[in-house]
Order: sequence, then C-alpha cells, then structure tokens
Amino acid sequence: MVRSDARENRARILAAAREALTADGSTSMNQIAQRAGVGAGTLYRNFPTREALVLAVYQDEVTRIVGTVPGLLAKMPPLEALRHWTTDLVEAMRRKHGLGDALSPGAHQAISEQSYGPVVAAITELLDAGKKDGSIRPDADPGDFLQLTGALWRAASTPQDRAPHMLALILDGLGTHR
Repeated sequence: MVRSDARENRARILAAAREALTADGSTSMNQIAQRAGVGAGTLYRNFPTREALVLAVYQDEVTRIVGTVPGLLAKMPPLEALRHWTTDLVEAMRRKHGLGDALSPGAHQAISEQSYGPVVAAITELLDAGKKDGSIRPDADPGDFLQLTGALWRAASTPQDRAPHMLALILDGLGTHR
C-alpha cells in the first residue's frame, strides 16, 4: 500500500512532466522536480530515468483516455461518443509527439506495444455500442479506425486544424446511413 503523500508526489511529478515535456522535450529532470515541488531524490525514486518518466506520462495519458469510454457512452449516442473520444485521442497523440523527442526508438516501440491493446479495446467498445444501436455499420473494424485516426494527429493544426473535418468524413463513412 502506497502512502497518500507518495501517491500525491507521483501525481504531481507526472503532471509537471506532462506539461514541461510537451512544451519543451529537453526539459531537465531537475526542472521537472522543481515544477512538481519535490526533491530530486523523490523524483528519481519514482522514475529512475528520464525515459521511465516519459513512458509513465504517456501510459498515464492512455489510461485516462481509455477510462473515459464508459462515461461518454452513458452521456451520448455511440457515434457522438466516438467523435468526442477520438478528438481527445488526437490531442493526446499530438502531445505525445512533443514527448517523442525525449525517447529512444526502443521506448517508442514500448509505448506502441503498451498502448495498442487498451486503445483498440476502447475503440471496440465504442464501435460495438454503435453497431448494437444501428448507428455504426456492422463491418466497422477497430484496427482500421485506429489506422485512419493516425492521419488526424499528423494533420497540421495551424493555420486551420483539418482534423475535425477529416474526423467528420471518417465518422460519416462509419455511419449506417439508414
């Protein structure tokens, strides 16, 4: 059982690292510790290497995004829930791109392997809800959807973000068009 202050320190470190590394991938571990209001020893006890910290930030983000699916489906129709969830995923992927400077190729591979299953499971849950209510075509495939959404986070966000329009086209293609 982890003490509450240790959990709070870890959460503050992750939040500070997410913010700092997204803004500047070269932020030092000491700068992150200062931003989190913890000592270097506390930072290194939780995350012995910079790569371990970046991986934890990314995994924390994936867990958060995947965890939103049930709430979205409880509040809105499946196709709209998929739109909201995918928009959140795109933003996270754009932030991950900012974190990428801090990772080795091996760490990039580890992130992909760790996140693929939970992300595909979340997409499956969203698509299955839409298939059940008839709003999403029965042949919609989670892997295909994930491949298509990869183009969204790569789309330039300035001067005009094309991702929402591209997502609308993807979702229109998923619809059953009764």
